[in-house]
Amino acid sequence: MKHDTAWRLRAAVAFALVYLIWGSTYAAIRVGVAELPPALFAGARFVAAGVLLALYARLRGQKFPRGWREWRTIAVVGVFMLATANGLVVWGEQWLPSNQAALLVATAALWMAGFGVLGTQGDKLAPRTLAGLAIGFFGAAMLLAPGGAGFTLDELWAQLAVLASALAWSAGSIYAKRERPTTPPFMSAAMQSLIAGLFLSAVGLAAGETARWTWTPTALWTLAYLTVFGSCLAYAAYIWLLHAVSPAALGTYAYVNPAIAVALGWLVLDESLSGGQLAGMVVILLGVLLVTTARPKAVVAPAQRS
Repeated sequence: MKHDTAWRLRAAVAFALVYLIWGSTYAAIRVGVAELPPALFAGARFVAAGVLLALYARLRGQKFPRGWREWRTIAVVGVFMLATANGLVVWGEQWLPSNQAALLVATAALWMAGFGVLGTQGDKLAPRTLAGLAIGFFGAAMLLAPGGAGFTLDELWAQLAVLASALAWSAGSIYAKRERPTTPPFMSAAMQSLIAGLFLSAVGLAAGETARWTWTPTALWTLAYLTVFGSCLAYAAYIWLLHAVSPAALGTYAYVNPAIAVALGWLVLDESLSGGQLAGMVVILLGVLLVTTARPKAVVAPAQRS
């Protein structure tokens, strides 16, 4: 009984970390990107997180990746899931409120199910999953509708970029699942973060972003929060949950995180959604709920870390 109670407490704490921290990263990115250039901002975060995760992995006795195929897999996953997916979210939040970004990112669960049918290892979609896909993408279309008279072309491109980030995250997740890397999870995450961070930093340097870098307290606190809490602490909690709870339970991130992001955007950043966007939010979350509960035996890919 004591063992069950201790396990339940650990699970509750781990879920709270994943829900609250990953749900809050969208607001943190919105604050940070107002002060720091997007590529260098994201690149610095992932380089720092990669170093911290690598030190932790080595303390746990985990070894570095070995062999060309293993490094190739880690590099592809890092570029798709962190550099491209997170990089597009950061870039898009220069114009897009954090609540809309989080809701568009929630479509990753839909893309995941769609990509899951491709190839020789593909899974046949259940009718409930197909219904969830149709409903979810209809909700995304509702969210992409102009939010008012002040809607600009930059906002539209930002929406499309964040939607593309969900696609990139899903493609990288399916690739990682099918390639089955053998490197221990924390070391694999560390190397993915380092590769993504160096890639994004190179993009930022090439774009001349160093001239826009400012060492303000807000920028530093935001960067530290995203690095330590978003990329290290919450991810460690996720890794534990991945092996401790069912995929169906773990899949709840797909609709809990966006809900928390919307609430924080309203409370902290004074963000709001139009009536049509609120309806789109409900439709997206309904579609994601149908998809994530239709295949309880499927392996749930990591939540998109923003």
